[in-house]
Amino acid sequence: MTAAPAMERERSPNSPANRPSSEEPDRAVVAPASATAFPVPAEGHGTIAVYSHRQGSLAQRRGRLPLGWLSFVIVVVLPVLIAAFYYFWVAADQYMAEFRFAVRSGEPEPHDPALFFQESMAPSLIGADSYVVVQYLASRAVIEDLSRTLDLREMFSRPEADWLARLDLPVSIEEMVRYWKGQVDAFFDASNGTIVVKARAFTPQDAFILAEGILAASERLVNELSARARRDALRSADDEVGRAESRLKSALTRLREFRDREGIIDPRKTADATVALAGRVRDELVRADTELATLKHYMREDAPSVKMLEARIQSLEAERRSVESEVTDTEKTRSEALSRVMGSYEQLESERTFAENSYQHALQALDRSRMNADRQQLYLATFVRPTLPEEALYPRRLRSLGAVFLIAFAVWAIGSCTVQSVRDHFRP
Repeated sequence: MTAAPAMERERSPNSPANRPSSEEPDRAVVAPASATAFPVPAEGHGTIAVYSHRQGSLAQRRGRLPLGWLSFVIVVVLPVLIAAFYYFWVAADQYMAEFRFAVRSGEPEPHDPALFFQESMAPSLIGADSYVVVQYLASRAVIEDLSRTLDLREMFSRPEADWLARLDLPVSIEEMVRYWKGQVDAFFDASNGTIVVKARAFTPQDAFILAEGILAASERLVNELSARARRDALRSADDEVGRAESRLKSALTRLREFRDREGIIDPRKTADATVALAGRVRDELVRADTELATLKHYMREDAPSVKMLEARIQSLEAERRSVESEVTDTEKTRSEALSRVMGSYEQLESERTFAENSYQHALQALDRSRMNADRQQLYLATFVRPTLPEEALYPRRLRSLGAVFLIAFAVWAIGSCTVQSVRDHFRP
């Protein structure tokens, strides 16, 4: 009988044995939610279980703290130390030679206000040529041009250079171009129309020689561009003059052959002389007819004077018909009529005149093209020449080390935030 009341007291939540003590009023209440996963035993055992779980969570967090520091050391500190060792103890000094020039034209630039917006939207010819020079200085062509006078592979593989910055031999031309772009920097400043070139090498003498060679190659390129533009401007004008000259020679040849065939130098003058002769014959014929009519008033028809005058009139009439037939032919069988000769001659003469005018215009166009080409000639204006460097400007150790630190710290911070977010997402 006594066991039953004892069991009743254990089952009853309001019994004094199961009611929390006044000395520990809140321990079981403030236990975290994760503590509910552990069974709460009889008197006093629930408090011990909750306290043990809280101590385990604290120890787990303390165990994770060194892992975060370890990741910081691996991702940030170690790369910075390696970069510092390289830049301050391994990296070789590099010297820079700088020069500036501009591409100019002999023709003055127009100052028309109407062209202001067009010039702002499209680059000028000088700007286009400057961009051509900049592209040339970053291409394979400049390496091949400089290799005729300079040994670039030996220059970039000096013993003074460190193993990371040195050009490893043997090397292909493509790899040489990539290395060249890291050592030579050409920039076109559109605000003032100048080109800035910076050349780096491992000795001051090499930097100076390299800059001088680049400047000479740029000047040769600009001169070649100028000569090519002049040839292109004059080629079309020369071709037009040649065509006009050939046409004029052909017209003169046909005209000469016509004169030799017809036996007439100038059919116009011959026709004018024939017409004048016909006019004089008609005048003589009119006077003879008048004189004959006068004689017939007081003389017989068989009189010798009348007979002679009639014979003269017949001769003048035959002469008139003969002269007029030379000018215009009404008989289709006569091919030597001046009217037909004049038609062929006028056609040949018009062709000759047109060919001569075309030839004169072509010569004038050639002269204008030559003058314009001379005015538009390009040249290289160097206002800052290369000088021998005295101090190594590369590598920029502190700036490079700061960049390595910022990049490594950003990677570590992003990775830490990502890992923490994943843990918080999957934590029960």
